[in-house]
This record gives sequence, C-alpha cells and structure tokens, in this order.
Amino acid sequence: MLIFKVLSLLLSYPQAEMLEALDEMAEVVDQELRLSQPCKRSLQALQASYHGVDLLDVQEDYVALFDRGRFLSLHIFEHVHGESRDRGQAMVNLLQMYQSHGFEMDSRELPDYLPLFLEFLSQLPSEHEALQLLQDAMPVLSLLGARLNERGSQFAAIFDALADLAGEPEEIETIRQQAASEGDDETLLHIDEIWEEEAVSFMANGSDTCKSQTTVSNPIIITPREQFTQLRNQSQHGG
Repeated sequence: MLIFKVLSLLLSYPQAEMLEALDEMAEVVDQELRLSQPCKRSLQALQASYHGVDLLDVQEDYVALFDRGRFLSLHIFEHVHGESRDRGQAMVNLLQMYQSHGFEMDSRELPDYLPLFLEFLSQLPSEHEALQLLQDAMPVLSLLGARLNERGSQFAAIFDALADLAGEPEEIETIRQQAASEGDDETLLHIDEIWEEEAVSFMANGSDTCKSQTTVSNPIIITPREQFTQLRNQSQHGG
C-alpha cells in the first residue's frame, strides 16, 4: 500500500528528498481509491504548502509542532504508557514483529515512531494485516488527529486519511471531547519534575523488561489510556 509510504514521508521531519518527490506522492494520493475526496483535497493542500518553501523554515515549524511537548508526540506508546517500564516491553514486542517480517530498522528512531510504523505497514505483503495493525493504533492516532484539528494544523489531513483507511475507533467522540477540553501542553514547563517522577525509559529498568514473551499474532494492541475509559464512562452515565 503505497499510500502508507506517502503518509509516512509527509509526517516525517522534512527533508529535501521529500520535497523533490511531492509530485509522485500527489499521484499516489490521487489514485488511492480508499480515500474520500475531501480527504484527498486536504492531503493535496498539505503537499501544496511545501512548494516553493525554504527547507529550514518548514523544518523549524515541524520541530515546533511535534517536538516541543507530549500532546503531539509521534511516538505511539508514549500516549499509552508514558515512560513506564510497560513501554519498554511494548517496544520489544513491536521490534520483534518488525524483525519477524524481515523489516530491519535503519534508523535512530524508536520502534513506535509513527512514520517508521507507517513505513513498516507500507511493506507488508498482506493488505488485511496492515489495516488490522493500523486499526489497533487508531485510538492513539485519532487523539493526535483531534489535537491537530484543534490547532488548525494541516497535518490533521494525514490522520484523517488514516481514519479513512482503518475506520474510526468506537470511542471517537470521547477522544474529540478530550482534545477540545484539555489545556495547553505544559510539558516543557515541568520537564524537570517529569524526569524526577517517571521511570527510566526503554529497556533500562532491569532484566525483567527484556524477558522474551511468547509471540502473539498482534503484539501491538494499543488501548486508550485510563482517561479515555473514564471519559467514556462519564458520557455513558450522563456526567
């Protein structure tokens, strides 16, 4: 599914090679039958915004949006596990899944980096498997898309496209309510407190984190964090 490759590139840190491939990427979007016309137009507008720009300027804008807080982190498991040791085992499981499909990471990124995950999906021989894995990640991806929509960012088009491909999660209204009601991302203001309180990250918490587990058909089942469940329960009980 070449569309996953295109979405991966659009969501990655901007590079000159990506800007040079915009026309080819636009053709893939135009020919993707699974995408609605409004979604295609939004993706085309995002791609068009890169024409004639200064690369350093778009790189600076990208960093300001995705790398200066946690609300829009592109690391999937950060939204599920934070920096807890559970994230370490989830990383191991995801890495094992990559390797079992012959997908070797030639990157300094962690396995749960979303553009990397989309690149992996683009290389799967089974369309059904790719869409199933994407569906499992949609609670997190829908939250990212909702937050981008709240900010009026054109990058929301990427997450709308993923929803077109995989479908929205059952708790989508709860997710949108959360994105609309939460305050500013104050991660940078409290970064010292966060590092003091949280567990050490990926594979640094002792040998139990690295113990191999029985391989399962889908090692990256991604469930919403407790706040999703709490909000959903409140909405169901009218409170």
